[in-house]
Amino acid sequence: MAAEVVGGAVLSSFLAVLFDRMAKPEVVKFFEGKKLDDKLLGRLKTALLAVKPVLNDAEKKQIRDPDVKEWLDELNDAVYHADDLFDEIATRARTAAKEVPKNSLSTYFINSHDGDLASRTEVVIDKIESIVKYKDVLKLEEGVGKKLSDKIPSTSLVEASDVVGRDNDKEVIVNLLLSDDESGNKISVIPIVGMGGIGKTTLAQLVYDDDRVKRRFNLKAWVCVSEELDVLKVTKTVLEAVTSSSRDTEDLNVIQLNLKEWLTGNKFLIVLDDVWNENYDNWDNLRRPFNYGAEGSKIIVTTRSRKVASIMQTTPPHHLEHLSEDDCWLIFSKHAFCFSNSNEYHVLERIGREIAKKCGGLPLAAKTLGGLLRSKSDVEEWNSILNSYIWSLSEG
Repeated sequence: MAAEVVGGAVLSSFLAVLFDRMAKPEVVKFFEGKKLDDKLLGRLKTALLAVKPVLNDAEKKQIRDPDVKEWLDELNDAVYHADDLFDEIATRARTAAKEVPKNSLSTYFINSHDGDLASRTEVVIDKIESIVKYKDVLKLEEGVGKKLSDKIPSTSLVEASDVVGRDNDKEVIVNLLLSDDESGNKISVIPIVGMGGIGKTTLAQLVYDDDRVKRRFNLKAWVCVSEELDVLKVTKTVLEAVTSSSRDTEDLNVIQLNLKEWLTGNKFLIVLDDVWNENYDNWDNLRRPFNYGAEGSKIIVTTRSRKVASIMQTTPPHHLEHLSEDDCWLIFSKHAFCFSNSNEYHVLERIGREIAKKCGGLPLAAKTLGGLLRSKSDVEEWNSILNSYIWSLSEG
């Protein structure tokens, strides 16, 4: 159980970091400069996406199956090396940017001594692909333990007193909502961008619940979008929110016309939480009724994807950074301890502070692990979380 939750909360977050690093312009430019984008970067993405669904099962089986344990260790090493290489590419790119003109950066990548980096990257990707193929030999199953990590659809409700470390971020977004769009757009779209578990939804909830924001907008709607951007479903949810009534029809045209009538002349705030869809046509179809809102209407989009942000934004995205170690400890301790004066508390506090440090500034990891340990007072169980090999992934 402990390893499974750690795997879900931390490994998934680390893979999100790796995907994020792979999408950085300097990394993409390096692969394009080497004409290796489809050949290597695409292969790595495919391999990592293939391994993610079986991680829970592997975490569960490693305790009793040494072959699975060895497989996880090998995956650990290979992913660590991939992350290390991307970090090196980014470092070289930053150095190159200082030494050569911007329009020569791609030439720098092609002509300088980066052949070794490309070949090393190919070796690592080959290794990851071979490890991923072996998952079938081990009979690792997809979706095992999925219920532990299934995402509950978000709502706009938030307990503000439970949130730490986001005051400055909140003020930035609130100020954007209360001010005119600097580019002169009638309807502003404000993306909040960050990796999984970093608190994008929580920040949007804080802003949505702010009294200044409530007074500013006539109509408000919150929609949890998730992986599939279903234009009909999202439009219907917005309509039902602003009218406070359900709709039986599944006719998109009827629903969009109704929503247009309700939004016309009204200043609205809509939150589209957890958007993954990178198809511009879907967004173009979805936003048509929104264009009839009053000037000063706003849409907040939370997403992990920079591409989603670039498709939807009218203002620069707000990138959410990691929390401090102290803030992670506050979150962890709130969920882990229902006592503070027992004999065990002081020992567990020391271990808990070390666990909080290893959460890497991710509030979701701190909350998940704190909740897992809340009913446990056995020092060995706490140490099993602290010493789990899975942390070595996030420390890379």
